[in-house]
Amino acid sequence: MHVVIVGGGVIGLATAWRSLVAGLTVTVLDPEPAGKATAVAAGMLPAGNENLYDQELLLRLCIASRDRYPSFVAELEETAGLPAGYRRDGVLEVAYGEADLAVLNGLRRWQENLGFAVEALDAEECRRQEPQLAERVSGGLLNPDDGSVDPRTLSAALIAAIGRLGGTVRAERVTDLLVEGDRATGVRLADGGEVRGDRVVLAAGVWTHRLGGLPTGIVPEIKPQKGQTVRLRAERPFLARTTRGLVNGRSVFAAPRLDGEVIVGATHESRGYDTTVTAGGIGELLDITRELLPGIGELEFVGAGAASRPGSPDGLPVLGPTALEGLLLASGHGRIGIQLAPVTGDVMARALISGELPEVAKPFSAQRF
Repeated sequence: MHVVIVGGGVIGLATAWRSLVAGLTVTVLDPEPAGKATAVAAGMLPAGNENLYDQELLLRLCIASRDRYPSFVAELEETAGLPAGYRRDGVLEVAYGEADLAVLNGLRRWQENLGFAVEALDAEECRRQEPQLAERVSGGLLNPDDGSVDPRTLSAALIAAIGRLGGTVRAERVTDLLVEGDRATGVRLADGGEVRGDRVVLAAGVWTHRLGGLPTGIVPEIKPQKGQTVRLRAERPFLARTTRGLVNGRSVFAAPRLDGEVIVGATHESRGYDTTVTAGGIGELLDITRELLPGIGELEFVGAGAASRPGSPDGLPVLGPTALEGLLLASGHGRIGIQLAPVTGDVMARALISGELPEVAKPFSAQRF
């Protein structure tokens, strides 16, 4: 079986690698492999946060992916011969004030009820964990089983593993889906060429539903969710682990990389395809982060990026076969695509072979719309 995957972000690459492991032939097409949303992402890996309070099914998928990450990375690094940039050294969540601490205490109780390992810390213990934290920090939580991954390093390992297993990643833009006799048979490229396949997977993020040639109603609208991150560099380790803070109700985070970089971002997002990096957005992000980590203003500025992350109509991932024979979707992950990459890769490889989704992924079927 030859699988054509449209989209070379982390979701498309994870799907390609796991499909190759399963014995399929794979071609990935993307004008900028591992670019766009994947390149900008911070790579935090929290399995359970306040955004999942009323999302039991998505929570199960997140937990399955968190539990899969260590073996996923170990196998990937062995195949690729490269590091994947994965760290499972915990995530520290801290509160800037008493109101923020009340929110974190509610999160702790919820996590404890789910059986998560979580430790409540007072202000002094938080600063002992991370000396860079502001004096005003009032307490926090340590989640020792969580961690982070560098999406750029992860993507490089995925591309290397795909090549070593005989797959192909081509930096070409797809313009149209080819449909013959009520079946997807391949894609047309911007230069007029075609790539034929037995199956086509659309993993093109916010461009998934904008591909030419799609029959009406087959693919739901994938809405863009803009996010910005800032890349900084420290001469010596600035943070021991990924740190997320609530500052007057606003969530910000700083994720240290193994090479000395620190990625700063916020969970706030706006709608739209515009991915312009704005001075106002960067300034606001750094201002609120300095409230939490005053010393961050002394770090070297490396760069900033913005990207549109893919959101489905109901805010949940869109996975598996569509109503059009031979066409599958892997999109709609919003801002947790890096987090869900391992489980998505496994789910999509199984769906390509059997036509079925495993139980944990059935609520996210592409045919629910």
